[in-house]
Amino acid sequence: MWDELVKYNDGRLGLTIIKGVTNVTSTREEIKIGQLAIRFLLEGKASGGSVAVFEFDVPAGAKVPIAHSHDAYEETIYGLEGVLTWTVDGRQIDVGQGEVLCIQRGAIHRFDNGHSADAKMLAIVSPGILGPDYFREVASVVKAAAGGPPDPKSIVEVMRRHGLTPAP
Repeated sequence: MWDELVKYNDGRLGLTIIKGVTNVTSTREEIKIGQLAIRFLLEGKASGGSVAVFEFDVPAGAKVPIAHSHDAYEETIYGLEGVLTWTVDGRQIDVGQGEVLCIQRGAIHRFDNGHSADAKMLAIVSPGILGPDYFREVASVVKAAAGGPPDPKSIVEVMRRHGLTPAP
């Protein structure tokens, strides 16, 4: 039986696979981008590339400025707390606790929290090709702005490097 046990550990995630059963533990690194907080629960490399899962917090009143699309993966959002207003291909959709939104490949989307309560969402990316490096790089660009607006060209470069296409 022990020869069927495979372990994966990159210092942040511990993964055990036994006969197709996967158990993941995460140190829950928190990546901050301005007021947003992102925590990966499962990285794509730990799932064999099939899926990546992260939760993110969006404070009340927050706006995320760059609408974008991605052609290589779907993004499914599950509401854990509060409400976010998503704009998907021009249509506004509120996602609250227990509600699900599937954003198909190529759909232009963004979100805002125009509500009075903070929101927490779970994002499922399939296949799992979007990872924490994207959010770390965006956080670096925002931090380099030292409280001012981040350099839009730098944000766009990071987005494109990680498979996101900024909306025109």
